[in-house]
Amino acid sequence: MAQTRDDTLAGVSSRTIETDRLETHVLESGDPNGEGETAVFLHGNVSSSRFFEDTIAALSDDHYAIAPDMRGYGDSETKSVDATAGLDEFRWDLRALFATLEPPEPVTLVGWSNGGGVAMRYAIDHPAAVDSLVLINPVSPYGFGGTKDLEGTPCFEDFAGSGGGLGNETFVSGLANRDRSEGGENTPRKILRTYYVGPTYRFDEEREESYLTGMLDTATGQENYPGDAAVSEHWPGVAPGETGVNNAVSPKYCDLVDVTSIDPDEKPPITWIRGGSDQIVSNESLFDLGTLGRMGQLTDWPGDDVFPPQPMVDQTRAVLEEYEDAGGEFEEVVFPNTGHTPHLEVPGEFRNRLEGVLNG
Repeated sequence: MAQTRDDTLAGVSSRTIETDRLETHVLESGDPNGEGETAVFLHGNVSSSRFFEDTIAALSDDHYAIAPDMRGYGDSETKSVDATAGLDEFRWDLRALFATLEPPEPVTLVGWSNGGGVAMRYAIDHPAAVDSLVLINPVSPYGFGGTKDLEGTPCFEDFAGSGGGLGNETFVSGLANRDRSEGGENTPRKILRTYYVGPTYRFDEEREESYLTGMLDTATGQENYPGDAAVSEHWPGVAPGETGVNNAVSPKYCDLVDVTSIDPDEKPPITWIRGGSDQIVSNESLFDLGTLGRMGQLTDWPGDDVFPPQPMVDQTRAVLEEYEDAGGEFEEVVFPNTGHTPHLEVPGEFRNRLEGVLNG
């Protein structure tokens, strides 16, 4: 059952909104009737609105900020994710939230990681409702895993090497058991400290506990995270199933290239923000089997010709350049020595960029 938090930062409120699809928990700040823009913050995988709480707490009160928890995350209702619809489950949930909440439109969508994919998907289907896109280390327009070039060509016809069968069992068990321990290489806290941020970043103790809670509030299993899997004759022996979030971002179902086909008069400007030291969404992601195979950490890797590391950053840049050629505009902003969460690691620089978009 969806909840309402009582431990939010000053200036941030928490409530649960019942829509015709989902009981959605949201964090809010600012005045919906103010003169500023509406900014909607969409979190990534194994996270929640907590990862944007600091940002919306510090945002100018002129702007109305909304940070929902997606289905199966945070304090929102848990429902199955139909992966065969790609990221549409989350897009439909967001549309239902807007229909109930009725925020001033058009909105600026701020999407981080998988949330960046949801933001692109929403803009493709509802371009007139989107004023601008801010994409923070977004998932590639070709999804996550199992593609090998700038055109998103799959390594295998069944998209083996991507999807729900690749979740780390220790990590998933840690989420399910709400493990807050310090030890182990694949505990949620270790993953937060090692991969969500750059190598030199250290969390404030109190904020770390909140972000860890945001990770542990992830519904696990075949219908949510990581999802189900199918047997494959191709390396590494598993292909995407049909339910769960990791399947929803598999290239079998996730295709966001249609963002380039938005009518030129409706194309929102895109600000693409990424950490230069991101280990999750990068050209050599440490969560990509091609990278791990090349490093010798996986047996029977078929080699670079068959299954190289997915060039995630280069894929995104190629699609955004096509977006620009088709009448849109984008800016790439790279924060050096920063990992997967620029909004946490360099909050002042990040907010300056965001405020520039909102005030532009």
